Amino acid sequence: MRVTIGLAAAALMVISSAAMAQDYQPVFHPDQLKGPPTGALNEVLVLGSPHLSGLPDTFRPELLEPLLDRLAAWRPTAISTENLSGLQCDSLRRYPYRYASTVRDYCYDPTVAGEAAGLDVPAANAEVERLFAEWPDAPSSGERRRLALLFLAAGEPGSAVVQWLRLPEAERLAQDGLTEALVAALNRRLTRRNETELIAAALAARLGLERLWSVDDQSAASETPSEETEAYGKAVMAAWDNPASKARKEADDLLYARLGEADGVLNLYRALNAPSAAMLVYQSDFGAALVEPSPEGFGRRYVGYWETRNLRMVANIRDVLGRYPGTRMLTVVGASHKGYYEAYLNQMHDVVLVDASTVLE
Repeated sequence: MRVTIGLAAAALMVISSAAMAQDYQPVFHPDQLKGPPTGALNEVLVLGSPHLSGLPDTFRPELLEPLLDRLAAWRPTAISTENLSGLQCDSLRRYPYRYASTVRDYCYDPTVAGEAAGLDVPAANAEVERLFAEWPDAPSSGERRRLALLFLAAGEPGSAVVQWLRLPEAERLAQDGLTEALVAALNRRLTRRNETELIAAALAARLGLERLWSVDDQSAASETPSEETEAYGKAVMAAWDNPASKARKEADDLLYARLGEADGVLNLYRALNAPSAAMLVYQSDFGAALVEPSPEGFGRRYVGYWETRNLRMVANIRDVLGRYPGTRMLTVVGASHKGYYEAYLNQMHDVVLVDASTVLE
């Protein structure tokens, strides 16, 4: 009898504790304490994007021009992208037990460029910072070629493309440490169906910016144990099979069907950045996974990874804004990240969000 009473009391304590945890709300709200009273705030425009590599064949890079024109009119002073930085990849490579597949799937290999520059990833990043500290207003073609090489060695190919685009085509040569193979690789990147090159780098070059900021983060990733891989995949896929996912697909199919029209791509971006889009993403994906009932908690593990990744991505953005107060940052990221980006960025004291819908009108 005493055992039964003890178990009941313990259960009541757990229930009471859970209820208290759900009822408690903090009284400190950073989003309501915006500042400073003087000086320019940091403005951030979050552009939710499809991954261009996954668009139908009716997509052509020139169809991005109406989008690029509107983004250029907003005149960002910095642009960040959904890429892992060379420094993070250098760190992940040191722990292959956890990150082998992450490095394979997400990291640019700087080995060839590093050999050409005679620098490893940390040293190349340091050299980039040293050069920028004394960067001339009108750098020579040789200086731009050297900087492109350093960005490649630093594991930052998107920024290398910015330098390549800022060179006259006749000056895109295998000189100043760049080999013929590296030049060929840079030229191939100019035509990749990828938002880093076709949107972020193209826009940076148009606006006279010198680099991109790689803010993706995969340090929350881990190798799923082999005995769980199949069950994990089935559980998350089952969670995704819901009415909201069907509604998203139907809406995407309609937009994709008109992608080849003059404003087809622009209309796709308008839809992905509409105020209602973030909740539909949540209902179809992360909200559904959160209540997935597997005893292993596969859905919750997936959501934990997702939230951690977005928090660290936003922290990387905040780091750039902290170093350069008063920045107008365009951040180009997969559309599923947009709602989380904006929610987390809005907590920052001297960050204000810009409505993408207004910019894309």
